[in-house]
Amino acid sequence: MSAQVVTILAGIVQFYGFMIFAYVLMSWFPMRGIIADIYQVLGSLVEPYLAFFRRFIPPIGALDISPMVAYFVLIVLSRFVLQLLVR
Repeated sequence: MSAQVVTILAGIVQFYGFMIFAYVLMSWFPMRGIIADIYQVLGSLVEPYLAFFRRFIPPIGALDISPMVAYFVLIVLSRFVLQLLVR
């Protein structure tokens, strides 16, 4: 596979990981105005992925660790897939 395709795919995965991080970070703050709109858009993009992990990983008290696990799985799987594509 072309190196450009692999680079683009890696960038997409990295950007999606950033969106997960931003979504979780934004959930700690009050939502008003455009920030609430951004949070809603991010939620519509990352919540389906995070919901899969939330089905299996219950919150520990008030702490939801499913986004951390989801991010870790995203990185590991993407590296595995990208390694397969490079070969």
